[in-house]
Amino acid sequence: MDNPGYVVLSRLVAQTRVTAVLAHNVANAETPGFRASRPVFAEHLDRQREVEGPSSGRDVAFTWDRATWRDDAAGAIQTTGNPLDIAISGEGFFALETPRGERFTRAGRFALGPDGTIVDGEGNALLGRAGAPLRVGAGDTRLTVSGEGVLSSENGEIGRLRVVRFADSQRLTAEGDRLLAATDAPEEMERPALVQGAVEGSNVRPILEMTRLTNELREFQFAATFAEREDDRLKSAVERLLRKR
Repeated sequence: MDNPGYVVLSRLVAQTRVTAVLAHNVANAETPGFRASRPVFAEHLDRQREVEGPSSGRDVAFTWDRATWRDDAAGAIQTTGNPLDIAISGEGFFALETPRGERFTRAGRFALGPDGTIVDGEGNALLGRAGAPLRVGAGDTRLTVSGEGVLSSENGEIGRLRVVRFADSQRLTAEGDRLLAATDAPEEMERPALVQGAVEGSNVRPILEMTRLTNELREFQFAATFAEREDDRLKSAVERLLRKR
C-alpha cells in the first residue's frame, strides 16, 4: 500500500473511533450525571521521499487519534421529589464505596439498602465525611439533606456527605457510564452546593449529537469510497506494468 492508501486508512480508523464515541453519548442521553466524551485528533506529518518537487520532499499528513476528553459542562437539574435524589449544583463529585475501592460520580440517584445504607443503583454505598458508608436508622423516616451536605432526620443529624473535587477532572478515568476512578488525591469540599429531591441529568444534547453522528457517518462513507477507488487504481497500475513486461 502506498501513501494515499495509508492516509485514507488512518482516516477510516479515526472515523470509526469518533462514530463509536458519539454513539456512546447518544446511548447515555438519559443517564443521570453522564458527561459526553469528545475525541481528540491531530496530524502526524511524514516526509515523502523520491517525489517531484523540493529536494526535501513533501509532507504527508496522517490522522492521529490522540485521546478522548470529557465535556464537563453541567447537565440540567431535574426535580424528582425523592428525598434521596441529590444533585450537585456546580463542581464536585459524590464519593462511593465499591468492590474496587473508592469511586466518584455525579449521578445522585440514591436509595436505602436492606441494612439502611444509602446506595446507588448498583449497590455502591454513599460515603460520609469520615470515609464510612452513611446509614439510616429504622426510626429515621423524614430525611433531609442541606445544601452543605448535612444528612438529618427527625431524630437529628446522621452525617455529612463526602463531596470532593479534583485539580484536573480530565485525569479521572471512566468506569462504565457513571463511575470515575482517580489517581490523584481529591480535595474535600467544605461547602458543596447540593439540591435535595433533584437529579442532574446527562449533558448530552440528543439532537445535536445525532447531527454530529450523521455527519461523521457520511465522512466515513466518503473515506471508504476513496479507499475503494485507490485500491482500483493500484490494481490497474499493477496490470499495466505486467502487460509491459
